[in-house]
Amino acid sequence: MDALQTAQYARALYTAHGDQAEAEAAQKMRECEAAGNVQEAKDWQAVRQTIRQIRGPNQG
Repeated sequence: MDALQTAQYARALYTAHGDQAEAEAAQKMRECEAAGNVQEAKDWQAVRQTIRQIRGPNQG
């Protein structure tokens, strides 16, 4: 997945799931790791990091 696809997917996931999107991406990443899908897990990690950037810093 290239950077543009990652950003598009992260934005769509965040729009659909709000603050739960990062947790959703993390769960998908763990599922892929468990199944041995290393590249797909890396893609989900990138999506998760992009969602974190979209959300911005945590409000305290």
